Amino acid sequence: MDIQDYIENRIRPCLQGDGGEISFVGRKGTEVTVLLQGECSKCLMLERCLKWIEQRIYEDTGEKVTLCGIRKRPYFQEI
Repeated sequence: MDIQDYIENRIRPCLQGDGGEISFVGRKGTEVTVLLQGECSKCLMLERCLKWIEQRIYEDTGEKVTLCGIRKRPYFQEI
């Protein structure tokens, strides 16, 4: 299973249960960029969550990656 598929099919449903949203943006080597929306865009524990996702990826795929999260608020909150 590749990282994009893992994020979209394993991690995304977990975050959606709490009102969050995560999307794969891209990958350069071991750095994976993800877009965080919904509740994730304002969460105070985002860094802990990204570390948790990194650990899950490592445990399930054996691949060590570093996640870089981009927060994106809904358009009506950016004003």
